[in-house]
Amino acid sequence: MLLKYILWRIAAMIPTLLIISALVFTIIELPPGNFLDSQIAEMQAQGETVNLQDIEELRHQYGFDQPPVLRYFHWLGGMLHGDFGYSFEYQLPVSEVVGERMWLTILVSFVTIIFTWLIAFPIGMYSATHQYSWGDYGLTLFGLLGIAIPNFMLALILMYFANIWFGTSIGHLMDQKFLNEPMSWEKARSILSHLWIPVIIVGTAGTAGMIRRLRANLLDELQKQYVMTARAKGLHPFKTLVKYPLRMALNFFVSDIGSILPAIISGAEITAIVLSLETTGPMLIKALQSQDMYLAGSFLMFLAFLTVIGVLISDIALAFLDPRIRLAGRSTK
Repeated sequence: MLLKYILWRIAAMIPTLLIISALVFTIIELPPGNFLDSQIAEMQAQGETVNLQDIEELRHQYGFDQPPVLRYFHWLGGMLHGDFGYSFEYQLPVSEVVGERMWLTILVSFVTIIFTWLIAFPIGMYSATHQYSWGDYGLTLFGLLGIAIPNFMLALILMYFANIWFGTSIGHLMDQKFLNEPMSWEKARSILSHLWIPVIIVGTAGTAGMIRRLRANLLDELQKQYVMTARAKGLHPFKTLVKYPLRMALNFFVSDIGSILPAIISGAEITAIVLSLETTGPMLIKALQSQDMYLAGSFLMFLAFLTVIGVLISDIALAFLDPRIRLAGRSTK
């Protein structure tokens, strides 16, 4: 049953991704003009002269003189062969533009996720098992503040006080001298020394939200009959909590895998712009603004692929975690 379900979901991924690719390409094509038109307008606004013959040659080189349908199939066929197109903004293939930014984004997001889990799980468990205590009230206040304060505002506040109190800038993921330099031990140490600031800022809202959800789910499970029976049999309170209610309360955590995977790659875009992080989020926003269609489109397709994979993984994991969940609709009587 499980193998059949996985094969069916993998087969369903193909038309899903094809539809998403068509939607992505169409949405990117909707704004009037293209990258070259934007460049021409910018040059004219700065008073520079524009060589129309060179522009026409560039239109032909980049395929803008072809119908959108042909360009779509050319882009789609290239992706199937590992060619994600050419970035007009950076004058490089898309795979080279993403390069190091992708790994830095994965590093920041992965460490942020680990930070969120390590903080949220103990606090959520304590808050649920000590309902209406002073600790519960204090942690609830912390959770509400973490959810209410946007990440980019927290980044601005920390940047201001770091400059006022310590006279230093907490922007970037490395020292300025290592920008655009190949990876080395000195550059790696610089990245690790700068990493904790974005991890704390980006992880605050995620930690607060997970605490609230874990607390709510645990409180619901702790009131059920099987927990009362385990307590009546004299099972240790911690073992009772971990073996049964916590396992059932993790459903929301597993179902979040579908959103965690693309979030690892995209990162917190606005926060990354505020902190001047060398991640892929600012690059994607800039590509959308400048209509760098192949860079933006390929990146969005990669996020869609990760989303589909994440949903598949979460569905399978939920089936193993909770026996009440079935992969196909049938009676449980």
